[in-house]
Amino acid sequence: MLVEVFSDTVCPWCYVGKLRFEQAVAARPGLAIELRWLPFELNPGMPAEGADRAQYLREKFGDANRFADAQRRLHAIGADLGIDFHFDRIVRMPNTRRSHALIAWAGAAQSDVKGRVLRAYFSEGRDIGDVEVLVSIAADAGLDPAAARVAIDEPALHAQIATLEGQAQSWGISGVPAFVFERRYLVSGAQEPQAFLQVMDRVAEEGAAPA
Repeated sequence: MLVEVFSDTVCPWCYVGKLRFEQAVAARPGLAIELRWLPFELNPGMPAEGADRAQYLREKFGDANRFADAQRRLHAIGADLGIDFHFDRIVRMPNTRRSHALIAWAGAAQSDVKGRVLRAYFSEGRDIGDVEVLVSIAADAGLDPAAARVAIDEPALHAQIATLEGQAQSWGISGVPAFVFERRYLVSGAQEPQAFLQVMDRVAEEGAAPA
């Protein structure tokens, strides 16, 4: 079963959605899932070097603490999933293009690298737009750091990211996370595992039905 997930690496609900989806997959151990993590940059115009997070929030929303209530809610939700949100540690708002390039390059290790990138940003407050941070994440995942360094700024991968984001727009996807099952069904948002299970079961039944 092909599942394509559009998400961004600075989206806390994408982190929640990833783990809730993984719970659903664990509940169907006999189901073969082909999972692809695809890019969706929420701030595509962000400078490559990123920006001071508090200043960015003030300029865009008028208040650096605008999301304080949502963050408190996310702390509680994350605790149930094993996510240790530490928004207070985040000082940079990164450009996420490089992190998406690393995830695309990671191949079979995509899910692991995706999780490590999310943890680095939301729990450790690391700048995931920084090349050295991303190379370190790749090395921790057992990948070749020298090859990762090249891939992070590989023009072909960056072009692929732009193409995939255009594909998301053509499919009517305007927010993330967005889970696309067999290019037939869309689950939007960080839904509870049961919502994913319902679609997974439906797709499995349809696949088993006679033509």
